[in-house]
Amino acid sequence: MEQFKGTTIVAVKRDGKTVIAGDGQVTMGQSIIFKGKAHKVRRLYDDKVVVGFAGGTADAFFMCEEFEKMLNKYSGSLMRSSVEYAKSIRSGGHNNSEALMIVADKSTLLVLTSAGDVIEPDDGVCAIGSGGNFALSAAKALINNTKLDAKTIALKAMEIASEICVFTNNNFVVEEV
Repeated sequence: MEQFKGTTIVAVKRDGKTVIAGDGQVTMGQSIIFKGKAHKVRRLYDDKVVVGFAGGTADAFFMCEEFEKMLNKYSGSLMRSSVEYAKSIRSGGHNNSEALMIVADKSTLLVLTSAGDVIEPDDGVCAIGSGGNFALSAAKALINNTKLDAKTIALKAMEIASEICVFTNNNFVVEEV
């Protein structure tokens, strides 16, 4: 059975704002657009945390649900929840999945992997998914060469990725913290 996947998620942190944007395409295999308006960016923990996920659909939903449990357990502390989530993945044997997640609150931006990694980007810009490298390149160029705000950079990066990556469409969901 083919797995559902294919997406682009980008995050930009600038001037006290963090924006996560994602497209809406769900792809089955290499050639079928199964859905065009999926929501892969959402708010958690009383809207104080934003997450965007990419990878196999079941794996991504599992990651999101498990991470949300940690947020509730650790009173919304993003770093502590992320580290405890990673520890639970590594000790629980769930690290054979294929998913990534970007998580952010008002001060912290992290990438979580289904292998139990917690990565903080050096420059406040990160991207995941099939079009992630396109969006990341565009966002880095824009953040280093313009005065645009985080939301505008994230949207422009997503637009560029959607023009290049066949697994990324232009039905964007954008959340800001």
